[in-house]
Amino acid sequence: MRRGRIPGSAGAVLPLRTYGDPVLHTPSRPVTADDRPTAGLVEDLFASMYAAHGVGLAACQVGVPLRIFVYDCPDDEDNRHRGHVVNPRLVHTEGATVRGPEGCLSLPGLEAPTPRADVAVVVGEDVHGAPVRIEGTGFFARCLQHECDHLEGRVYTDRLGGIARWRALRAVRRADWSRPLPTGE
Repeated sequence: MRRGRIPGSAGAVLPLRTYGDPVLHTPSRPVTADDRPTAGLVEDLFASMYAAHGVGLAACQVGVPLRIFVYDCPDDEDNRHRGHVVNPRLVHTEGATVRGPEGCLSLPGLEAPTPRADVAVVVGEDVHGAPVRIEGTGFFARCLQHECDHLEGRVYTDRLGGIARWRALRAVRRADWSRPLPTGE
């Protein structure tokens, strides 16, 4: 991943935290008036996400334990959705639970079939405090649920069970970027 500034972005590329870092396994705190302005952090998140070739990034993934995420993600019809959400809440999921391939910038190079709802609705606000409501289907719904999980201190491997979880955690232990696993893993 590149460091510093990337062309086309006003933000700085920040180092990504990897699985096992405590900030990824701890719920993020809500953004308050004292935390504003967050526009600079949002730009840094976009720059960091683009540099790592991701489709979403939560603030905790760069070591900032605030409830903010950015996304630039296609849905199943290949429509692009780009934006950010401050203090997001996943308020609705519906449709079939779809087990599909899922990866994470904090688990680089790994992927596992992860169950997610086919429809997701997230509410929150933008950096100026204006209300935001985002509805996603298919891959975009998966992205929204994934980023909301990060802000609750969860990664996609927490949604796996049985042999899939065992295989994913074994791959984490073998990865050259791996940190010691949190207690109970």
